[in-house]
Amino acid sequence: MARRIFSLLFLVLVVFALVHCARRGTPSGGPKDITPAELIKATPANKSINFKSKTIRLEFDEYIKLKDIQKQLIVSPPLKYQPDITPQGSASKYIEITIKDTLKPNTTYTFNFGQSIEDNNEGNPSSFLSYVFSTGDYIDSLSISGVVNDAFKQKVDEYVSVMLYKVDSTYTDSTIYKEPPYYITNTLDSTNIFSLKNLKEGEYALFALKDEGNNNTFDQGIDKIGFLDHYITIPTDSIYVLDLFKEVSDFSMSVPSYASKNKIIFGYNGDGSDVEIIQKSYLPDSVKTKVTKELEKDTLNYWITPFEADSLIFNVVSNRQKTLDTFIVKTRKLPADSLKFTAVSNKRISLENQFWVAANTPIKSIDTSKIKIVDKDTLPVFVPISLDTIKNRLDFDMVVPLENEYSITVLPEAITDFFNAVNDTIQYRVSFVDPTENSLLTVNLAGEVTYPVIVQLIDGSGKLVREQFATEPKPFVYKNVKPGEYQVRVVEDTNGNQKWDTGNYLQKTFPERVSYSPALNLRANWEETLTFQITR
Repeated sequence: MARRIFSLLFLVLVVFALVHCARRGTPSGGPKDITPAELIKATPANKSINFKSKTIRLEFDEYIKLKDIQKQLIVSPPLKYQPDITPQGSASKYIEITIKDTLKPNTTYTFNFGQSIEDNNEGNPSSFLSYVFSTGDYIDSLSISGVVNDAFKQKVDEYVSVMLYKVDSTYTDSTIYKEPPYYITNTLDSTNIFSLKNLKEGEYALFALKDEGNNNTFDQGIDKIGFLDHYITIPTDSIYVLDLFKEVSDFSMSVPSYASKNKIIFGYNGDGSDVEIIQKSYLPDSVKTKVTKELEKDTLNYWITPFEADSLIFNVVSNRQKTLDTFIVKTRKLPADSLKFTAVSNKRISLENQFWVAANTPIKSIDTSKIKIVDKDTLPVFVPISLDTIKNRLDFDMVVPLENEYSITVLPEAITDFFNAVNDTIQYRVSFVDPTENSLLTVNLAGEVTYPVIVQLIDGSGKLVREQFATEPKPFVYKNVKPGEYQVRVVEDTNGNQKWDTGNYLQKTFPERVSYSPALNLRANWEETLTFQITR
């Protein structure tokens, strides 16, 4: 019994000691490691000359791991074949690089690892680690630097390539489409600043490229490009700014296809504003056709009334670019598109956001006498109604007392579409937004403004909310703006076509200039005046 009591007492004392120690504090493991792995040895040595090795070994003071090495590693000048890098997928204190190319003579090569080498414990990147060697007698030591911006957006893309082409007897404007550059670097994912180092003196063409194809050449259909209107001479103290933009692709037409029994879709790339679709098959005069543009899509809809044929032959002509395509489209057993309607999603409207009704098939005519509008006291109200053939919708210009509510009845046969289908009775109820729920914004432009301009109001996600066009100075007033965060975007509309125009490398044209204001926080029942100072 005494032994059992002694054992129990001993156990209580042990538990008490453990609990007491735990209360005094637990080991924290020490301060967090924020120091990246350090390169302690390179074989051959970094900045070697007369380099002839096929293998490079880099050794570090702690275990490292590779992250996105294929994306982060930039070799300048570019190698034709991606080097083999080991080990991958496991921690190691070294990496080995096997070069599969035949290196150019008397050339300085730079391997920029970006942030691809991390320590194994905390993932601290060895930022901007580089390995340099020369196949000649000396290391080239010249450099240039600059900034990459986006010509339209505020935020520039990540991983933008910055490239130098040597201007010699073989260089032409088309070289960037066919050959990799002489030197290359990358902005990576954390900054839009670039630096090209270990350069040889000479004359060069400088480019920025969002290289979606990862082939170190310019693919017009997918890549953004930025360029200068002059060659640069190295050495130089200049800081260069490159504005990225996406060109309008050269026109090309996709193979058309049936979307429904009465609609064939013609998708295209490039500028399709002057495209003609010419039907070459024999069809009786009773068969009617109509071409409409799909809003916000590079698509033409070819509408056709019922006919009997196994296929149709089309010529597609772009007059501006002098191109001609011929297509044979086989008929398919599909249901026809039938007349349907959609209306403005928010039934609380304002003078700036009016009520509309749109159709999915082309509207041929409207009979406004069969559209009835009454207020909440059932008194008839006259509202001008117009047909917008571009947006394929009825627009209601409701300049009426704001405090009222309204019932809109579209009686049968008020709307007739291209196929002579008509509507059944449709009814909508709308009311006006109370202006005290919204904000009023007045924008004045100052500084270095070149007219004409497009002044756009965009929301916090970058979506266009309103815009105004002006050929001379004036206040830009935006009424009934919902509370929220906004910015003002100003487009210097050089050609006055009331849209932003991009650039073209071969034509040596640059995008129209775009400026963004600081963010605005608009509140309900509030009037805000912004003086936007435009600077170069």
